[in-house]
Amino acid sequence: MVLAIDIGNTNIVIGIFENDAFSFKERISTDTSKTDLEYVVEFQALLNLYDIDKKKIDGAVISSVVPPLNNVINSVVYKVFGVKALMVGPGIKTGLNLAVDNPASVGADLIVDSVAGLKDYGAPLILIDMGTATTVTVVDKYGSFIGGMILPGARVSLDSLVNRTSQLPTISIEPSKNVVGKNTVDCMKSGIVNGQAAMLDGLIDKINTELGYSCKVVAAGGLVSCIVPHCSHEIIIDDELTLRGLKYIYEKNK
Repeated sequence: MVLAIDIGNTNIVIGIFENDAFSFKERISTDTSKTDLEYVVEFQALLNLYDIDKKKIDGAVISSVVPPLNNVINSVVYKVFGVKALMVGPGIKTGLNLAVDNPASVGADLIVDSVAGLKDYGAPLILIDMGTATTVTVVDKYGSFIGGMILPGARVSLDSLVNRTSQLPTISIEPSKNVVGKNTVDCMKSGIVNGQAAMLDGLIDKINTELGYSCKVVAAGGLVSCIVPHCSHEIIIDDELTLRGLKYIYEKNK
């Protein structure tokens, strides 16, 4: 059994896979102020909750966009499972051609998603990851990672709207009954959900136009199930994309 960990700005996603199947997947909050011992307690609680035998874990792989937590989580993995984790970064074999200005600057999450997307869906491909930031990554018809875009996530946009206005309330991100809202809350719900969906549709159109051909589109992240169903384009929702990418990278390097 292999442990896969994706450290994001909002959540740390933890998965355990055995052969080709995930037997466990869960999220805990990202908090750079926590010590490794505090994270050890959280990991142990998850193992107990799902009755997982930590002695069966014989390997681990980590991707991270939160550098201050890299050593912390590495230490946690060693203390809890007794294995040294593989950290996705420079020098790690991925099999992915990075056709960008500075390959070393590409986020580990984008690489991991692209590795999984290319293996499972083929090229050309547009990969959308909706978390704290929304990232859009493009793999061209030759299978090369050619770049993409980074923009504020839906929650970040909504929080900024509420914090910078005097009368708008805090709301949850969920669809309104109609596109045209009849009250303030429904107007805000429609704006954030339909606005994000329309933005994704527009970006997909622009990417396809620039490339000169259409791409398959795959989306992952905590907010995709709320936003993507309101898009006009056909978009595959794949909640395990990042964890499978970690699995594939681990297998290339073990």
